[in-house]
Amino acid sequence: MNAKTNAVRLAEQAGIRCREAFYEFDEKDLNGMHAAEALNMPPEQVFKTLVARGERTGINVFCIPVCCELDLKKAAKAAGDKNMALIAVKELLPLTGYIRGGCSPVGMKKKYPTYLDETCELWEEIAVSAGERGHQLILNPKDLARLVSAQLADIIL
Repeated sequence: MNAKTNAVRLAEQAGIRCREAFYEFDEKDLNGMHAAEALNMPPEQVFKTLVARGERTGINVFCIPVCCELDLKKAAKAAGDKNMALIAVKELLPLTGYIRGGCSPVGMKKKYPTYLDETCELWEEIAVSAGERGHQLILNPKDLARLVSAQLADIIL
């Protein structure tokens, strides 16, 4: 698990200062709050990656703090759509190349419109999945937004 993931390589190739953090995880409990606790970071600073499908816009990616819920109405509005619904877990790997609990906004199979919750600006650095369970990529949120062409938006409940 200590080999560099695609997400880490892409961040480094882009010249982004980042670091990695590893933690033990439980297959039966992939809750992001566990990741925040294991990393000794506030849950507001650790972001999970959610994938949703818009009625008109198709697949969209949303990164929000692990302690929060995605507001599907706000997510749809941010994406310029009427409706937004989270995809089924079985769709995650074919669409993104990542599995549940290890989905990173960096290095997905395809470049999808990506939205980062605006609360990320409160932090000098945030953690997102590095593309595998138990592995986080810690970097400046502005650098992350630039790397994945993300828009900042109010997308949490």
